[in-house]
Amino acid sequence: MKLPIRPAAVLVAALAASALGFAVAQTPAPTPAAPAALSEAMPAPPPPAITASAWVLMDYETGQVLAGENADQRVEPASITKVMTSYVVAAEMAAGKVAATDQVMMSENAWRKGGARTDGSYSGFPVNQTASLLEMEKGMAVQSGNDAAIALAEHVAGSEDAFAALMNAYAQRIGLKNSHFVNSHGLSEENHYSTARDLALLGRAMVRDYPEEYAHNSIKEMTVNGITQRNRNLLLWRDDSVDGIKTGHHSAAGYCLMSSAKRGDQRLIAVVMGSSSEAQRATDSLALLNWGFRFFETHKLYDAGAAISTQRIWKGREDELQLGLAEPLVVSLPRGRYQQLKPTMDVPATLVAPVEQGAAVGTVKVSLDGEVIAERPLVALQAVEQAGFFKRLWHEFLMWWNAD
Repeated sequence: MKLPIRPAAVLVAALAASALGFAVAQTPAPTPAAPAALSEAMPAPPPPAITASAWVLMDYETGQVLAGENADQRVEPASITKVMTSYVVAAEMAAGKVAATDQVMMSENAWRKGGARTDGSYSGFPVNQTASLLEMEKGMAVQSGNDAAIALAEHVAGSEDAFAALMNAYAQRIGLKNSHFVNSHGLSEENHYSTARDLALLGRAMVRDYPEEYAHNSIKEMTVNGITQRNRNLLLWRDDSVDGIKTGHHSAAGYCLMSSAKRGDQRLIAVVMGSSSEAQRATDSLALLNWGFRFFETHKLYDAGAAISTQRIWKGREDELQLGLAEPLVVSLPRGRYQQLKPTMDVPATLVAPVEQGAAVGTVKVSLDGEVIAERPLVALQAVEQAGFFKRLWHEFLMWWNAD
């Protein structure tokens, strides 16, 4: 069964034209519209050539991968690991386990493993002194401080090992299928790995679930203990639409960047892993973001809880059952292809009460060029209880009579 896609704007325009038909008839003929851009009728070009060993471009709203290469190849996440650390800290804060005002100790262990005397990036908080959890988190996000990441892990979970267990538990909740973390900072270690696709999903979860903590990644520089350091994400200076998220680098991982930008109502997330230089990872990431915004668009097709079909139901106190979606159905597709979407619905030929509210009773699929690009369960929008004995008996007869 085909379903109509009727954007609200189209309905509003139709109603307005109907109500104002006489007035419109009295006005001069409108100036002919400019011809449509030829690019609208052409397929989207392939993505730009990316030099990274693995990369992904993901639409934030839908989670659809718009393009990618080696998206599920195991890679070392380097300091992009700290996005997972930020997620865990934010989640534990939201649960009331820790607070932004907590005083976090820069332990000797954190200082020795990740402080200024190491080869990696550091925040600069003095050893054996405290700073607020909020400042320590910013030091990890902005300056990519390994020392701050370790100090936060110790404060939240008591030890780095315990915190790593938390990281993996939250990774499962988010839906990261090919990731495993053994430290909070991202320095190379056995069994510490992820994929470009998983990291894009992590970035999406960070933006969605903890936007305040995500916003720390847009801070361009930070001063700690008299030392000012700049955010290593060069895109913060190159494009105002970019508001995060995290860089990474060490010899085994190469140069990595998880970036995100929002233009209008559309947000994209790009992940490039194993690039050859700091400049190259930024160039490739911006090229991907520009390509995605230029050639793809996002549309909401159906709202959650809105009836999109009414079906006959037998042996129930009511004779009709409204079907809809538990969550909004949003799709990403090449620009100019919206009118070519083909939504269809699969529902059992016979529905019999009782049916509980929220029960799955079918599916809705959206296809483009014969390929299904989105599929969601159709659910009952209200409960239908079983009818009394005589109505059930009568419906039994009707169902038999109408059977093929």
